Amino acid sequence: MGTDLNAPLGRGPKKRPRRKRDPRRLSGYAFLGIFTLVVAGLSGWAALAPDPLLRTPDPVASAEASQAPAEQVASPAKPKGAAGSLRPSGARSGAHVEEILTDDGATVTKFTPRPRDGEGPALISAGATRGQDPRMAALPNEDLVEVTPDGRLPIVGPDGLRPMDQYARPWSGARGTRIGLVVGGLGLSQTGTQRAIRDLPPDVTLAFAAAGNSLQRWMQDARRDGHEILLQIPMEPFDYPDNDPGPHALLVSRGATKNLAELHRSMGQITNYTGVMNYLGGRFLSDADALEPVMRDLGKRGLLFLDDGTSAQSLSGTLSGAFGVPHGFADLVLDSELSRGAILRKLDELERVARRNGTAIGVASAFEESVATIADWMEEAGGRGIEFVGISALVNDPQQN
Repeated sequence: MGTDLNAPLGRGPKKRPRRKRDPRRLSGYAFLGIFTLVVAGLSGWAALAPDPLLRTPDPVASAEASQAPAEQVASPAKPKGAAGSLRPSGARSGAHVEEILTDDGATVTKFTPRPRDGEGPALISAGATRGQDPRMAALPNEDLVEVTPDGRLPIVGPDGLRPMDQYARPWSGARGTRIGLVVGGLGLSQTGTQRAIRDLPPDVTLAFAAAGNSLQRWMQDARRDGHEILLQIPMEPFDYPDNDPGPHALLVSRGATKNLAELHRSMGQITNYTGVMNYLGGRFLSDADALEPVMRDLGKRGLLFLDDGTSAQSLSGTLSGAFGVPHGFADLVLDSELSRGAILRKLDELERVARRNGTAIGVASAFEESVATIADWMEEAGGRGIEFVGISALVNDPQQN
């Protein structure tokens, strides 16, 4: 029974016929919903997608980017010393190249794009790179090698990088009390050479005798352990020939041509050294005519010269300044008396010199007593605020003055 009071008696409410749904309209609604979802999905993807996927690649920029090598991975340690030094990018004209030296000697190479202004690459130079990636320390930088009949000799690179800078041991750059220690005679005794490389801290500079054996192999071991190295050149002493420095020594009587030939022969025995050091040589170092061609050659090759300080008549300091050779004098010979007590007294004296002057250099030979005493003393002295550095950090460098 209906509930409509206005309806005629006897008649119920009319039933409305059910409307048949149009399948075409349903399909339209479904399509519209799917389309809406697709548009929303594409909008979200576009908002989150990396920019390069939304842009058409620039063929010029892509070609240049393909020429740039991948970024080298190195230690994330905070750079010190020569950190932030930049070198020209060379053929990598599509990017700025920044090489940063870290505390442990690793080199981080960073590539950043430059604006394309049509004027070519911007080359930035802020001095030579100091130090070498320790993973490559046993291998020479081929840009710093000259192949000659005497062997592979050091030279200054095309960008002005010197072997002294490339193979230097990095240091903190702080101006506190610094000491450089050199242990020489490596290569003359297999046992002594092994002991020195194994037992001495990497802060000790190792000097290899040009007359030694298997020098390139020993050099590689020393460089892998972090040592800076020098090459010891035999030179004529005052009491020659009673005191003979060995074959291929530089002699006053031989003249410039012969002495340079002997010098180059010695240089070709080894690579990766920052400079040379005299072995004996009191008379040779005091003769200006004999020493001048040698110093001139060292200056051209970007090497330092360390005088062992045993000859008061040496002219090495004067002539090195004339030819732009980085130069240093040793303050003390540490093992002229070969006993632990005597060596310790010399080391303590060296520390006093360093605290008075700011820096000091001590030299010794690779005797068992010398190596053991130096290693023990360095461990104690490090706790007293002394920084041990490679010799290249202590020489008087004309390029830095």
